[in-house]
Amino acid sequence: MEWLVEFPTMDGARLTALKKAIDLGFRQFTRAWGPTIEWMLEPVRWFMINMERLMLNTPWPIMLAVFALIAWAASRSKKITGGVIFTLVLIGYFGMWEDTMRTIAMTVVATLLAIVFGIPIGIAMARSGIAMARSNRVQATINPILDVMQTMPSFVYLIPVVMLLGIGRVPGLIAVMIYAIPPIIRLTNLGIRLVDKDVLEAADAFGSSSWQRLKNVQMPLALPTIMAGVNQTIMMALAMVVVASMIGVQGLGLPVLQAIANQYFTLGIFNGLAIVGIAIIFDRTSQAYGKRLQKHLETVHG
Repeated sequence: MEWLVEFPTMDGARLTALKKAIDLGFRQFTRAWGPTIEWMLEPVRWFMINMERLMLNTPWPIMLAVFALIAWAASRSKKITGGVIFTLVLIGYFGMWEDTMRTIAMTVVATLLAIVFGIPIGIAMARSGIAMARSNRVQATINPILDVMQTMPSFVYLIPVVMLLGIGRVPGLIAVMIYAIPPIIRLTNLGIRLVDKDVLEAADAFGSSSWQRLKNVQMPLALPTIMAGVNQTIMMALAMVVVASMIGVQGLGLPVLQAIANQYFTLGIFNGLAIVGIAIIFDRTSQAYGKRLQKHLETVHG
């Protein structure tokens, strides 16, 4: 039948030439700009290495107490704080403490980078110009990029990062950050856009400038939604840990990769469960903080 004919494709020689041209262009870019980008990322490397050293060199009882205090300060829940202590003690008892500290350090730094870059982008999507009017143009530009980032297979992120920066902690960190940043951008944008117009009109009536309105009204009211974005960013960063181990990132992901390669069932399961435990700790703590923040804002604003 005519409809069963072979699908028309680009000529093989042209397709090969196109791929070679793109590959050559990217290689030239990496050779020209790779050292400069590495120099620019030096503060990130320093921060990452020292964060990891701090967590590894601090005695485990102190680190356990610090995590418990953070969980209590965020949640004010004995149940959540007890769960954090129990999970971390169990992880340490099974000999995964050091890998867990490396994974937490990677997740924390990647999340902080995502927040530093993601929140301003989210604000830019929601606000535009000196008058800070609603902006659909910026949103229409960035949304397709975020769609591609969220649907791109996680392994693909490693290709340009490795070609540009090689293997190691920093390339893995950058890959994790890029993979995890879309939720914080989207939910920052959403949170600001959902602020009640009546509240904004009241702020204008009191003579607030655009910056004052953003800082004192919109951002505080959007914080619960932004916290939900932080929560999702943390979850995506943890999901990328195993993939990042393929380019030399140490932590809980590396034993999982070794277990897959060597068919070590218990090694993979134990480290996988440790990652799940960390994810639950971050999730419950950040959600509890978001709920407390929401209740506080509702009380303040009546």
